[in-house]
Amino acid sequence: MARKPNPVDYRLLGKVSKLYYEQNLTQQEISERLRLSRPKVSRLIQQAHKEGIVQITVMSPPGSYADLEQQLEEKYGLQEVVLIDIESDASQDAVSRRIGIAAADYLQQTIQDADVIGIFWGVTLNSMINALQRCEACNVHVVQMVGGLGPPEAEEHATGLCRRMAQMLNGKLTLLPAPGLVDNAHVKEVLLSDSYVRNAFQMFSRISIAFLGIGAASPTSWIMRNDVLTAEELNALRAQGAVGETALRFFDAQGQPVDAPLNDRILGITLEQLKQIDRVVGMVGGPEKVDVVRAALRGHLIDVLITDHRSAQSLLN
Repeated sequence: MARKPNPVDYRLLGKVSKLYYEQNLTQQEISERLRLSRPKVSRLIQQAHKEGIVQITVMSPPGSYADLEQQLEEKYGLQEVVLIDIESDASQDAVSRRIGIAAADYLQQTIQDADVIGIFWGVTLNSMINALQRCEACNVHVVQMVGGLGPPEAEEHATGLCRRMAQMLNGKLTLLPAPGLVDNAHVKEVLLSDSYVRNAFQMFSRISIAFLGIGAASPTSWIMRNDVLTAEELNALRAQGAVGETALRFFDAQGQPVDAPLNDRILGITLEQLKQIDRVVGMVGGPEKVDVVRAALRGHLIDVLITDHRSAQSLLN
């Protein structure tokens, strides 16, 4: 005859659960107090979960969006999403700076010994580096992924940003000592013969984490405000379907590279090379960037997204 299962002792389950979760007693202390074996206390706690006596609810603190982050991670197959809270009337520049601060926190929480960090230029990246805390113990290497763009004296210029990051992280530095965009393919070929430029290009395959800003293909973008491209060049790119760019590499609404003559004049990393990096962190948000972010996500150009909660809600629609 089969042996009848022991009836559930709900009184004991409730008592053990209250001692463990409400009075913060250890399992050993409960064992001694109730004269039960330590393994039995452990089994009773597990059974309390199974019977529904103990139900754990994780509450998101104010200003955090854990559920929204998880939904975005699942929808776009991302390693991680970090969301910041912004006001409805926040300007695009204000959002970019807030995202940069969040990116600095993310970097300093996740940095690993011997990381090779790839960066280039932009408002968000400048904000990120301004927010970094000095790290004397960091053993990292900072690599410039695109040549210089815009006025050399500008705070967002790639060379200055790379130097400042390497100093804050007490790391090594590899600069790309060339313009990011040259007049023609012949000039690019000549510059690629320089040993320092070749060394920077060879470092691209060693980058373990890259931090990217993502720009819109619009007349108000950073590259247009800093006269990197002409209006005619931008219009030609848009006619080919370009909606955004990162590292001056333009992509369409599906996140696919736009095959434009401009590519033959760029001194920097390609979208295909970016995809080979283990962790590409996209730092972008604000109402002007939702379509651009969606395109980058469709093209699997980034692995980690740092953005604002309003953009995140739009991306889920």
